[in-house]
Amino acid sequence: MSDEPACPVPLPPPAGEVVMGHGGGGRLSHRLLEEVLLPAFDHPALHARDDQAVVDVGGQALAFSTDAFVVSPLFFPGGDVGELAVNGTVNDLACAGARPLYLSAAFVLEEGLPLADLARVVASMRRAAQAAGVAVVTGDTKVVQRGKGDGLYVTTSGVGLLPPGARRLTAAACREGDRVLVSGTLGDHGVAVLAARERLGLGDELRSDTAPLFELAQALLAAAPATRCLRDPTRGGLAAALVELGQRAGLAAELEEARLPVSGPARGALELLGLDPLFVANEGKLCAVVPPGEVDAALAAWRAHPLGRHAADVGRFVAGRPGGLTVRTAIGGRRTVELPLTDPLPRIC
Repeated sequence: MSDEPACPVPLPPPAGEVVMGHGGGGRLSHRLLEEVLLPAFDHPALHARDDQAVVDVGGQALAFSTDAFVVSPLFFPGGDVGELAVNGTVNDLACAGARPLYLSAAFVLEEGLPLADLARVVASMRRAAQAAGVAVVTGDTKVVQRGKGDGLYVTTSGVGLLPPGARRLTAAACREGDRVLVSGTLGDHGVAVLAARERLGLGDELRSDTAPLFELAQALLAAAPATRCLRDPTRGGLAAALVELGQRAGLAAELEEARLPVSGPARGALELLGLDPLFVANEGKLCAVVPPGEVDAALAAWRAHPLGRHAADVGRFVAGRPGGLTVRTAIGGRRTVELPLTDPLPRIC
């Protein structure tokens, strides 16, 4: 870990300045979006606040998404920045119920980056795109001075098509009593990247869960056609995803701590580091909101897929403060969960 002293309670950022916390998925990220970005770009698809935009083009529903990846280190157990960039955009499209088709890729290269590292990232992107059934069809490169780019940044954008007549999956569709499902264990990606970055020596079992999730999403939608919405709980973890969904739906979420799936290696590392798995990023998991009558079918469909064998029903949406989040603890208590001001694990996606 860094030797620099740090305050355990983050202080408010200096007025008028961007700080690292603005990119962390916590309250500062939400403030940046609401105060600067959303007011500038007025479009219904943007104000839906989903992980992608769904727009109509010539009578066809098109899903469109973009994302920047600034992970450090570039290579980590279970993946690298290239694979992460492909899967992250593919998964945002899949969460709309769309079939991902085409990607763009833009590279910001720092002077001095070994060409072998760039070739390794590009090869990884090629393999990930082939596995996801998409093609990288356009892109861009820029080079910045040594010390100005942290090695390599990748931005990917993607487009996909929704089937004719497909329901629109959106947070606003969530209803009181709907159940919250997750497709597998929480926190694997974030803790694997942190352990690699800080060379914590916590063992070889900590690995990122990065994976393409289109097939998993389609299995769920076939089994539970009334599914309200899907999210891949990346930056800010499951907690940030549920707060955002609740704010859009005008509901609160309530989780059962005993039902939250966390792998043994990740749980040990998170406890050692004092981190809550609810706030740690995932790159190969889905969060779904489904009506109670479709929970069993949804879980069965997920558990039949290799990426969903640890799927669980972890909570529900209830009447309450929009965006509120509580957890029923294993000993019968309740705790209120508030998004942190910043991300406890910066630069993990």
